[in-house]
Amino acid sequence: MTAIKHALQRDIFTPNDERLLGIVNVCKAGKKKKNCFLCATVTTERPVQVKVVKVKKSDKGDFYKRQQAWELRDLTVVDAKDASKENPEFDLHFEKVYKWLASSTAEKNSFISCIWKLNQRYLRKKLEFVNVSSQLLEESVPSGESQSVAGGDEDALEEYQELSAREEQDIESMMEMCEFAVSNAEAFAEKLFKELQVLDGANIQSIMASEKQVNILMQLLDEALAEVDTIEGKLSSYEEMLQSVKDQMDQISQSNRLIQISNTNNGKLLDEIQFLVNYMDLSKGHIRALQEGDLTSPRGIEACISASEALLQCMNVALRPGHEQLAAVNQQQKLFAELRDTFARRLTNHLNNVFVHQGHDQSSTLSQNTAELTLPKHSPLHRDLLRYAKLMEWLKNTHREKYEGLSRTYVDYMNRLYEREIKDFFEVAKIKMAGTSKEAKGKFGLHGSSGKLTGSTSSLNKLTVQGSNSRRSQSSSLLDMGNMSASDMDVADRTKFDKIFEQVLSELEPLCLAEQDFISKFFKLQQHQTVLPQRQHSYMVRLMMNKIFQSIEPELNSLIALGDKIDSFHSLYMLVKMSHHVWTAENVDPASFLSTTLGNVLVTVKRNFDKCISGQIKQMEEVKISKKSKVGILPFVTRFEEFAELAETIFRNAERRGDLDKAYVKLIRAVFMNVEKVASESQKTPRDVVMMENFHHIFSTLSRLKISCLDAERREAKHKYTDHLQSYVINSLGQPLEKLNHFFEGVEARVAQGVREEEVSYQLAFNKQELRKVIKEYPGKEVKKGLDNLYKKVDKHLCEEESLLQVVWHSMQDEFIRQYKHFEGLIGRCYPGSGITMEFTIQDMLEYFSSIAQSH
Repeated sequence: MTAIKHALQRDIFTPNDERLLGIVNVCKAGKKKKNCFLCATVTTERPVQVKVVKVKKSDKGDFYKRQQAWELRDLTVVDAKDASKENPEFDLHFEKVYKWLASSTAEKNSFISCIWKLNQRYLRKKLEFVNVSSQLLEESVPSGESQSVAGGDEDALEEYQELSAREEQDIESMMEMCEFAVSNAEAFAEKLFKELQVLDGANIQSIMASEKQVNILMQLLDEALAEVDTIEGKLSSYEEMLQSVKDQMDQISQSNRLIQISNTNNGKLLDEIQFLVNYMDLSKGHIRALQEGDLTSPRGIEACISASEALLQCMNVALRPGHEQLAAVNQQQKLFAELRDTFARRLTNHLNNVFVHQGHDQSSTLSQNTAELTLPKHSPLHRDLLRYAKLMEWLKNTHREKYEGLSRTYVDYMNRLYEREIKDFFEVAKIKMAGTSKEAKGKFGLHGSSGKLTGSTSSLNKLTVQGSNSRRSQSSSLLDMGNMSASDMDVADRTKFDKIFEQVLSELEPLCLAEQDFISKFFKLQQHQTVLPQRQHSYMVRLMMNKIFQSIEPELNSLIALGDKIDSFHSLYMLVKMSHHVWTAENVDPASFLSTTLGNVLVTVKRNFDKCISGQIKQMEEVKISKKSKVGILPFVTRFEEFAELAETIFRNAERRGDLDKAYVKLIRAVFMNVEKVASESQKTPRDVVMMENFHHIFSTLSRLKISCLDAERREAKHKYTDHLQSYVINSLGQPLEKLNHFFEGVEARVAQGVREEEVSYQLAFNKQELRKVIKEYPGKEVKKGLDNLYKKVDKHLCEEESLLQVVWHSMQDEFIRQYKHFEGLIGRCYPGSGITMEFTIQDMLEYFSSIAQSH
């Protein structure tokens, strides 16, 4: 083991400036592996580092290598397994537990002892040794085998002391003085030993010579000890005196502390008494106001308000712990409760009487307002009651039941009052509204445009087309700004109805807003502290308003039904007016009673408007025409024009323009569809004429009114009008030159079959003789006669309202000239050099058309 120790020191630890102090041959417990060595080392440089190093013999050679190292400061527990029996096993607890089996118990004990000594010398940390004999943990070095293994090094560890620089310098100087210090170390050591003996003898003689001085020093020490005893006695007496002073000061301090506590308690008691007096004392004037204050005069009301606020403040004061147990406090609280109940009872009775009295006073004045379409104003009632608003707030905070009872009483009486006023108000409105059309009483069954546009029929099912004069007498024309002619209901009636309806809404709106504002202020429902209370207050206001004005919505619906019965076109006026008022109300308060109620009524008005549009469409679908007279402009086309003019006037700058645009689209599509239907069924008038005239009228109407949502329909109407005009002209012109048309159609057919144009004249049926024969059948006089007959026929087909005769005649002239040039071109190409020409010229044709138009 000594040889291994020296080899390890030389090969492994010396190069790393480390000294090997302890070693043990171990292997891992429970595993059959090669042996290794655990070494305890210290560094030669300061600060000293103590490590436990695991060294293993290399498999490829006879040398050792360093495998793993742990700092001794990281070691926490050393477990020797058994202190009483010899057991080579032991555990070292670093970051984990390492179990080892030593080659002998002696080596294990020697290594554990070395670790204990290193810890005591360099670390002084709390290292736990478990199952280790106390003999191993002594400062002395053990004997026996352990001494042979590690004892020498341990002694050297304890006795070793590094040479200082001066000591090294002295040693070098001595070695320089001796010639053989290096060559003969034993002789140099013998010389040093002799010199040391000489010095030791000199030291002994010096010590013996100084014995007298030592005795003198001892005597001085004895005297000094005696003086110390004297001083200690004096200090003890001083300490007793100071202790007496301390006891007296403690008594004075205790007395002062008791006095201070007494003063503090007195101050707190005074604060409590002042608190109770200041916050729980109600003046006699306030008590008298609460018990018998005048609730009718302004001064008495102000006194009651001040007293009620003072009482509420006294009742809501936050009492401190223990105040409830004081008899005076309980007595005051009982007094406050009695005053609260007494005043709440007086206030409730008085306000109940005010509600009843004011309600009867207002109802007695209703008869004065029945002649005019106005509602009574309740501002005097509100002004009188608002003086009690603060008292109502006090009642709400102190007596919730009485507050709610007053609310119900107010709602009940005001409901009766408003119900009578509103009923009378709407009766006047209905009388005035019905008076706008007394002469049309028998025509209330008319709906939609038929109610305002026809004078002798009640349904479009009975409408017939009986000529332009009869149709003109049945339809009415709108003047500018929506003014209607007086077939059944003149413009004055419609204007008067519009004013009546606007007056009704204008009277209801301020009435509801004023009442809602009063309820919010009087019943204190307008707080805005948080979102949730605000929603609750808004709900309470709406609930009270719904109960008070529960008759408004039915009365409005009844009035709307009457207006719609008189004339369904009234729904246009009502839709615009109602939409405007709903928009205004929503801008003020979207959740208000007025906004909600008018919104519900607006749904009814919109439904009536939609019903009016559907009625118009149904009447279009059921229209019938006469088989004996020409059609002309269809009644529903004229009525659409009148409807559009009226609607554009009414809906100018209206909020609900979108509703009208949707209605326009439905109506115009129905008009288009039914015009084509009537044109297909027409027997007297050609289909092209019916389509041309009616779509021309529709195009003119849409172009004049400039309805943006119907731009596509306007273009479509123009296209249909143009197409059918061209079709009618072509079909009509085929008759005056019928044989000539047939001849040249044959020529074009031959050319289409592949015959060259210059060879057509060689065809038997289309030679020059046949062409001259056909041309001679149409001299200028015959052409003019044919055109005159054509003019008369076109005149019979067309109606006078649209004035399209000259337009059609001019189109026919252009088409005739086109055909003439076409025929001339065919003659020039197919019969070149023949000299064949028509019996009349273009100039002749222009004179024919002009003279015929002027003659008629």
